[in-house]
This record gives sequence, structure tokens and C-alpha cells, in this order.
Amino acid sequence: MNDLSAKDFVMDDTAVDLTALCQEIRARACTGEFDNQAYVSQDIIEKLKKLGVYRAFVPKRFGGSEVSPREFCELIEKLSMADGSVGWVASFGMSPAYLGSLPEETLQQLYKDSPDIVFAGGIFPPQPAEITDDGVVVKGRWKFSSGCMGADIVGVGIAPQKDNEAQGLPRMAVMPAKKVKIEMTWDTVGLKGTGSHDLVVEDVLVPKEWTFVRGEPSKLSEPFFKYPSLSLATQVLTVVGVGVAAAALEEFKQLAPGKASITGGSEIANRPVTQYEFAQAEAEFKAARTWFYETMDAVWSEVAAGRTPTAEQISDMRLSCTHAARVAARVARKMQMLAGMTAIYTNNVFSRFVNDTNVVTQHAFMGDATLQNAGLISFGLKPAPGYL
Repeated sequence: MNDLSAKDFVMDDTAVDLTALCQEIRARACTGEFDNQAYVSQDIIEKLKKLGVYRAFVPKRFGGSEVSPREFCELIEKLSMADGSVGWVASFGMSPAYLGSLPEETLQQLYKDSPDIVFAGGIFPPQPAEITDDGVVVKGRWKFSSGCMGADIVGVGIAPQKDNEAQGLPRMAVMPAKKVKIEMTWDTVGLKGTGSHDLVVEDVLVPKEWTFVRGEPSKLSEPFFKYPSLSLATQVLTVVGVGVAAAALEEFKQLAPGKASITGGSEIANRPVTQYEFAQAEAEFKAARTWFYETMDAVWSEVAAGRTPTAEQISDMRLSCTHAARVAARVARKMQMLAGMTAIYTNNVFSRFVNDTNVVTQHAFMGDATLQNAGLISFGLKPAPGYL
């Protein structure tokens, strides 16, 4: 479904081959390994590091790669075609978009040994934090910390300072993962392998220079840090659904020519209704995917040229994400329906496609509020904080 080659993310002589890694991920996901244990295995995380996932957006001066948003999303799409949970966990390689709001001296310390830092966050609800002369004392519980089992550092949402309250954006405190307790609460209908468990922190002192406001513009000079971070956070999750839906289409194309009805009917591929339904689903998918990437390219072109994207351009990115996520879920469900009764079993690959794409649509970034805010922008009105 895309032109990403196995060599695009080879960072050094020790890097893993993308095609081989995707084949391994698909095989292991089909055994239920990631779903059953409710997290992506650590050896896969290490291979994602070698692939360059977590250094993709890190500035070159810190040892990173500085790829474009499209290049990164195409990589996540490819990984998501192998397994949605792995793609979701890999998507948090976009974390420099957030961490870039830390002081530069903190980033130098963070990346001093390696740019391959795995970050996991638990943001909501922001918990009250005691402010001291040395920093903030953090305690509380946070949900939905995807990839926390393989994280090197963890960020949690704390009650914002008064001067940030008007922005409606949460402050995050960053600490080594070893200072956080993980409670394995993740038991869901889809994306089970993301390991989005609860984080529990008990009176950890975090220096002020290791806190930042999520969504606040970074002071770093690289073009990437001028790209709208909340839009990117939405895009890297949306493209997981896109990748899973692409896998559903490919899987069905392999299945249909050889599957006949138990009642003696013709093979699925020879049925006019199947041909019609598949073509319609594929057209809708390709159109949604194309617009998704086009909005990204338009904003990146503005940023790379040193210009500021318009509110309409940024809104198009957010709207195209919601649209693409929902189309992906519909396409996955259509492929399951066309595949027949065997596709209803829990461990059938089409059931996993449906469940994973539906979970993507449940994320707040792709919620109905996006449609409302996009409508506000269309009418020249002010959207809710955090939309742009």
C-alpha cells in the first residue's frame, strides 16, 4: 500500500531489515504473543530501536535522523500492517515533538548516551503536584500509558501552573521508568499488545527542568519543532488504523480467490457482490489515505519553507485523521463480513483487524469533537484549546 522500502530506515550496520522484521512481527502476533501478555516483547522494542523508530525525530546534533512526518508515518503504517499493537507502540517514536519543549540542556543530558530513547506517557487526569524549591513532588495514578513496559523514561500529567491554565494544556513531569510502578490493567477488545497499563508514582521528586507543557511550542531551531505537535500525535495514531486496514485488504485479496462456500457456491472472488463491495471499500480507503498524507505534506512544505501553516491547513490535518480512522474501521469490518463465518472467531486475523481499527477510532484525538472544531474553523470561528 506504500512505497516504503526495507532500506529506508537502515541507520547503521547493525540495523534490522524492515521487511524481515515485519514478517517476524506478523508471525508472532498471529500466535497471540503480544495480545496474551498484554505488551510488545522487549526484543521487538530493541529491534525497533535499531530500525531507527525512536531516533527518527531526534535532532541530528543529538544523534538523531530528522526524518519528515510523512516518512515516519509511512514507517508506522508498514509496521501496523504487520501488527496494530506494534505499530501503535512504535508510533510514540514521535515523542521528541513533546520532549522538545524541555530545556535544551535537559535534552543534551537525555540523549548523551543514545538517541534511541523510548518514552511512554500517562497524561490524564493531571494529578496535583507539590511544588518545592527543588522541583515538583509527583504522586498519583495515570491510565493509558501505551508501551510503558518497554519504556526508558516516563512522563505523567501534573496539575498545570497558573500561568498555563489559560492554555488548557497539561504539564508533564519526566522521570526514569524505574521510578514508576506499572499495574497491568490493560484488558481490551483490540490493540491488546500495546500494554497501555496504569502508571503509579509515589512521591517522586522531579526537577523543574524535567517538566514541560505538552503542546507548548518548542524553542529548538530544527524545522520539525515548528510542525504542529498535537496534529502529529494524532497522525501517528491514525496511521495505525490505516496500516491495519491496508493489511485487511491485502489479506482478503489473498483469501478470496481460493475460498468457496460450504454450500457449494462459487469462490468468493467470483461473486459479483464481492467484487462490487471490495472495489467500493478499496476506493474509499485509498481516497482517505491519500487525503491524510496530502494534508501532512502541505503543512510540512510550509514549515520547511520557514512559513507558518494556516489554521485551515492544520484543521485539515485533524479532520483527515478522523476521517481516515473511521474509514479504516469500516473497511476492516467490510473485509470481515466478506470473508464469511470463519472470520468471526476471536483469533481470526479479520477479527483482530476489526477490533484494532475500532480502538483507533475511540481515541479522543479522533472523536466527534474533531468534527465540531473543524466546522468552527470552516466558519471562521475559534476552536477549542488543543485542537490546533
